[in-house]
Amino acid sequence: MNTLFLLFACAMVVIVATGLMRYLPRPYKTPALIGLVAWIAYGGMLGYAGVIGNASLMPPGLFYLLAPMVLLVMFMARSRVGLTVALSFPTWLLMGTESFRLVVEIFLDQLWRDGQLPKMMTFHGANFDILIGASAPLMAWLLASRKISDRAALAWNVLGIAMLANVALRGVLTAPGPLHLITTEVPNTAIGTLPFSYIPGLMVPLALLLHVLAIRALRHRMRHLSEPAPPVNAA
Repeated sequence: MNTLFLLFACAMVVIVATGLMRYLPRPYKTPALIGLVAWIAYGGMLGYAGVIGNASLMPPGLFYLLAPMVLLVMFMARSRVGLTVALSFPTWLLMGTESFRLVVEIFLDQLWRDGQLPKMMTFHGANFDILIGASAPLMAWLLASRKISDRAALAWNVLGIAMLANVALRGVLTAPGPLHLITTEVPNTAIGTLPFSYIPGLMVPLALLLHVLAIRALRHRMRHLSEPAPPVNAA
């Protein structure tokens, strides 16, 4: 299963890189690709060195993995650069790409069966993220064909962030370390080792970033559609 997940992670990197090259403005392409490669290397080194799975670290190893990505997401959520990036992609594509979460859930299910993950981290327990992954292609099609409103698409993205926050928080609180506050049948050891450290290191930040960009694009469009048309000067 390790090899299959690694192939899946590589495929996601290729998909993201292809999207960056296809849709970003020219000045953004090279920095974005360099950032992507640097992040993959950084996350891989943390996993390989055992930093993420080290239960004795304070702050926990996950902090060193997630803190830079949280800062990036906050930057994309507030800056003009983030708005430019959000408007560069078709919004339906941002939403449809969230379907990769369905594959992640299949891997989480197998990790649970292998005893490396508690049941609550899967769709058999308290993880409802599979609903977002399964509905993403439909929501993307509905938005692209204008069969749903931007407001409905916005609500779906907000729900997606809530679902993601639920599973991410449970993942942290069930992992070995100082923040292990939820006792489960087995600890969440999978996310501390390669290649599964790319679940919190790549899959979770990607899902969050896609939602943030989609929300920015939708809010921008809703705001401009609600603005009154400029008055027409009389001849």
